[in-house]
Amino acid sequence: MHTALWERVRPARRCDRPVETRLHDALWECRHPARQRGRSAENAVSGCDFPTVPAIRMTDHRASPGASGSEGNAWIAFDGVDKAYREGGRARVVFRGFTASIGRGGVTALLGRSGSGKSTLLNLLGAIDVADAGRVWVGGVDLGALGERERTLWRRREVGIVFQFFNLIPTLDVRENVMLPLELAGARASASEIRALEVLAAVGLADRGASFPEALSGGEQQRVAIARALVARPPLVLADEPTGNLDHETAGEVLDLLAHLAAETAVTVVMATHSAEAAGRASRVFRVGESALVECAGVGRSAR
Repeated sequence: MHTALWERVRPARRCDRPVETRLHDALWECRHPARQRGRSAENAVSGCDFPTVPAIRMTDHRASPGASGSEGNAWIAFDGVDKAYREGGRARVVFRGFTASIGRGGVTALLGRSGSGKSTLLNLLGAIDVADAGRVWVGGVDLGALGERERTLWRRREVGIVFQFFNLIPTLDVRENVMLPLELAGARASASEIRALEVLAAVGLADRGASFPEALSGGEQQRVAIARALVARPPLVLADEPTGNLDHETAGEVLDLLAHLAAETAVTVVMATHSAEAAGRASRVFRVGESALVECAGVGRSAR
């Protein structure tokens, strides 16, 4: 990232801010995360260690024919996954023997109450967390077989994130917010700007590039967040309660936009939500259980 843009990110990082999920960390830990919080730089969602790490040769973890998680049309697969967290000295089990698969393309909604494990599934798919047991596959890649550095680079190339609370950098204008993932990945500023303006036009904000986030409505801010998630052309977009902070009408518009862009760009969107209405706009809907995803028959666009 060029120095001028970083200097404008830095003041925002000193502001008080809620941290809704670990998915949020990467946008705030993009220069020296290990130095800032005593944690590995590779734990940030998009691997925003600075300066950009040089490309390394990725180990080929693509599954051979017949390998677990690679059969059929499943592009995403969970194979016997266990996941638990330590809380107050005790283990809280989120998943035990979790097995499920999701096809490529469209919008898949993960429906469940708070605490059901929706965000944990997104963390596993984004290679932020690793399973305690079992395997997680995305596009034929066994995420558990990647080292921390490889997961960072994989995440940077393959994953875009849409957050509930937008998480735009207040000291950057709209165009710069959208450029940020590209510049963190080492793209030239001129190329980043051209791509950012292209994606802003796609989300209906071609005339708002010079505006700052505080001047935008909630719906407009979420459109910027969608543009930022798509700007690097990732095949996978993770959306964590993307309409939870929007009114009913605006939420519908944002979900329709996300579905339209997913169809146009052939991206796979996995959306966590507690709203049955939001889930109803997805291509496929699954309810999250401890050991499996249960498909909700008659719900979602495919049922219409």
